[in-house]
Amino acid sequence: MSIPSSPAAVPSSSSSSSSLLAGVTRHRRRQLIEAVVVFALIALLPLLVKNAYLRNVIVLTLMYAALAQSWNILGGYCGQISLGHALYFGVGAYAVSKLYVSYGVLPWFGMLAGGGLAVLLALALGYGTFRLKGHYFSIATLVIAEMGLLIVHNWDWLGGATGIQWPFGPDSWATLQFARDKTPYIFFALGLLVVTWLLTFFIEGSKWGYWWRAVKDHPEAAESLGVTVFRSKMAAAALSAFFTAIGGGFYAAFVSYVDPDSVMHFRFSLLMVLPVVLGGIGTLWGPILGAAILVPLSEFTRSYVGGSGGGLDLMLYGGLVMAVALLKPEGLIKLFARKTRIREAAR
Repeated sequence: MSIPSSPAAVPSSSSSSSSLLAGVTRHRRRQLIEAVVVFALIALLPLLVKNAYLRNVIVLTLMYAALAQSWNILGGYCGQISLGHALYFGVGAYAVSKLYVSYGVLPWFGMLAGGGLAVLLALALGYGTFRLKGHYFSIATLVIAEMGLLIVHNWDWLGGATGIQWPFGPDSWATLQFARDKTPYIFFALGLLVVTWLLTFFIEGSKWGYWWRAVKDHPEAAESLGVTVFRSKMAAAALSAFFTAIGGGFYAAFVSYVDPDSVMHFRFSLLMVLPVVLGGIGTLWGPILGAAILVPLSEFTRSYVGGSGGGLDLMLYGGLVMAVALLKPEGLIKLFARKTRIREAAR
């Protein structure tokens, strides 16, 4: 076998790295194009769907997709499995409701206030809980969220167990109240989903994204390589809490009423986690795919078979999650990724 004497015959490290970067750039460009197509198709749904109930399902699906994407920042990319995000959701809902009903502050400003308050709360709680590892951290977040639920239940300034009822007014974007037409809520929820997706997209390719994935895979090794693990976790928690609180504020405007169980119950934490687990944890499209399956399934089964007794809706819901966890533990999004790899290999 002859040894190549020409330098051109041996691939240089610079050429291989440049081709790798070109491949990454192509992949990310394709992701952006896919996002434009998907979100444009979703924006056309109000023109195709006229039924008020189905529009309500669309709003909830988009909202939970945005919430799942927000949770994915902390749990999927940074590896901190929180079971207490209902606390931040409730903070956003109560901040918007209290400021609007008692002080006349428009919901737009109430959402920013609720998001800021959720960030401060996440940083304060993270200072202690991020020293815990594994399931101890998850249990701590669950216990803290339940404590918050009990505190609000007994806090008269926030209405206690009775909650806060929004006053009925004319349809207006200023107050985010639309009694007859759900279309504005669809566009707001879609806008929130687009923002959280784009944020995740840019984080994924940034220094913080690489840091968070390193912290998720092996925190000790990441720290030995210069990654500031604690600060990375705090940054992920702050971003995740902020957008979760924004979603809570939107939900309060959507239903025009909040009480502790309607915005801070443990089921809200589950409805943020399960779509991510079903679709694919730590992926861009996994939370959206999971929400597109679980939320309509939950709404339809509760509407059509939930009242018939026996808990058939809950069994169907749980059975689907268990089947995916056993057959495709990395999430349904991997099915599409595998097909894409096969198609590219065929080319």
